[in-house]
Amino acid sequence: MLNPHEAKKVLEAALLASSQPLTLATLRKLFEEDINLDTMRSLLDELRRDWTGRGVELVNLASGWRFQTRPEFQRYLERLSPEKTPRYSRAVMETLAIVAYRQPVTRGDIEDIRGVAVSTNVIKTLEDRGWIDVVGHREVPGRPALFGTTRIFLDDLGLLSLEELPPLDELRELDAAGEQLAAPAAADAEDESTDQSSDTAGDETQDAIQQAS
Repeated sequence: MLNPHEAKKVLEAALLASSQPLTLATLRKLFEEDINLDTMRSLLDELRRDWTGRGVELVNLASGWRFQTRPEFQRYLERLSPEKTPRYSRAVMETLAIVAYRQPVTRGDIEDIRGVAVSTNVIKTLEDRGWIDVVGHREVPGRPALFGTTRIFLDDLGLLSLEELPPLDELRELDAAGEQLAAPAAADAEDESTDQSSDTAGDETQDAIQQAS
């Protein structure tokens, strides 16, 4: 049986080699011995402490554990990838915030809160990005789809659960909430097609939010 130091090296190698978060169940498959979940969590917590103060950190997300760049170094890495960070329209931001804080919600709920119709492109943008998905249907005539956020949404924000979202009353407006929610994820997003409508939030606003997040 591997000693704790060797076991941490195995975990470290697997996590560094993976491009996706790894669950505890997946990490247990690395070992011939049956390591219980409490021991696995203890080893991962030790490994996380071992990496304290370095340029990357080990984090526990909704989809599992992964190494990621610390936020304060993101601006340096952006110099290696000069492509422009995707910008999302205010309609997309408001819709994202409503789904995140009021889920599960129907398209009609979103329209009632925003006071305007929600275009199909707005919903499609969020679904294509992997941030929202249909989680059920409301049992009323027509059975409208209920939308909720996904694990990808939490992973992109570096969160373990929805309980870690900042209180909505601290963000003042739903569009501001949406921008703050999307800013960390947009920093890591690949070059994608986005809704560039006339109500796109200003670059200065999104940049300020990214720096504050």
